[in-house]
Amino acid sequence: MIIKPRTRGFICTTAHPVGCAQHVQEQIDYVQARPAIQGPRNVLVIGASAGYGLASRITAAFGARANTIGVYRPSNATATRTASAGWYNSAAFEKAAQEAGLKSLSVTGDAFSDEVKAKTVEAIREELGQVDLVVYSVASGRRINPRTGETSNSVLKPIGKPYTNKTVNFHTGEISSVTLEPATEEEVQGTVEVMGGEDWKLWIDALRAGGVLADNATTFSFSYIGSDITQAIYREGSIGSAKDHLEATARQLNDQLKSTGGRAFVAVTKGLVTQSSSAIPVVPLYISALYKVMKEKGLHEGCIEQSYRLFAERLYAPETAVDEEGRIRIDDWELREDVQTEVAKIWEELTTQNIYELSDLEGYRREFFQLFGFEFEGVDYEADIDPIVNIPNVR
Repeated sequence: MIIKPRTRGFICTTAHPVGCAQHVQEQIDYVQARPAIQGPRNVLVIGASAGYGLASRITAAFGARANTIGVYRPSNATATRTASAGWYNSAAFEKAAQEAGLKSLSVTGDAFSDEVKAKTVEAIREELGQVDLVVYSVASGRRINPRTGETSNSVLKPIGKPYTNKTVNFHTGEISSVTLEPATEEEVQGTVEVMGGEDWKLWIDALRAGGVLADNATTFSFSYIGSDITQAIYREGSIGSAKDHLEATARQLNDQLKSTGGRAFVAVTKGLVTQSSSAIPVVPLYISALYKVMKEKGLHEGCIEQSYRLFAERLYAPETAVDEEGRIRIDDWELREDVQTEVAKIWEELTTQNIYELSDLEGYRREFFQLFGFEFEGVDYEADIDPIVNIPNVR
């Protein structure tokens, strides 16, 4: 099969295995070029196949020489259809980890389910004994609650009143105005059910009950605050309510774990090109402006740079610095006053006619396709390749 990108809105429906493997190798190379981290020994990453979850797994394995278990959804290819980028990413990671002499395995399925939790506990017991780091990095639009059987869906809407601002079609560069109606109370609650901290806590409870969580274990999940430009749609919107719940869960988990030397955090990250962020109106345009400013100032980071800094300079530094809410902040460079002042100035001036001059929309677009293994130098995208890629050590 000759694999080309096929898009539907903010989703790419194809993925390139060779490009995904190169993306993973570039992240491994970045970590290996930096000082080793005196960090975790056995790591569980829930939501391990892309974005911050994958970058955390790479950082733990190739920065700290940790054994890892990754949990993610299965996505087998056929002779006529590619697997997901996450599947190809995980295959590349597993191969590289094995070649480096690191123990790694995958558990595939619905991370929200009791079945996958039980299967993971058994895998830890058999292969690692216990884990001393648990990374929760699940991003989903839908969740079936294992306790009630009810299905909840998340929405990306403001709360209280309609919200109007600029947005961009990042494929064409066309800037337009978008108005989003406010979420209902039911939609806000559904978003909290899906993206809040309940499932994270259920995972920690399951690991503790199964005896596979080390006494001194660390666990963390990811959050985002962002700038004034995105507040109404993000932090003050429906997803912000879910993040509030996630951060409250972190404090609750920290109280539970500290008696045995454990700890729990939320890590607040910078705005990046991800499958999730590309779905949020306004955000791609903001990130395009942000990238322009941060790259010019030499401050730009992607997932792997953020993850390495999180591990090396926060989690496993002599002291883990947190803000007044107990959160680890690696969005500090994004929210620097000089950065935000310039981004706000650009935002006011952005039009369809000047977008490529004033922002880094081209960089945004390229990174979007790279999430799916496309637009990497050195990859022959005219080659006829087999889309079926097997992953070793899958349960």
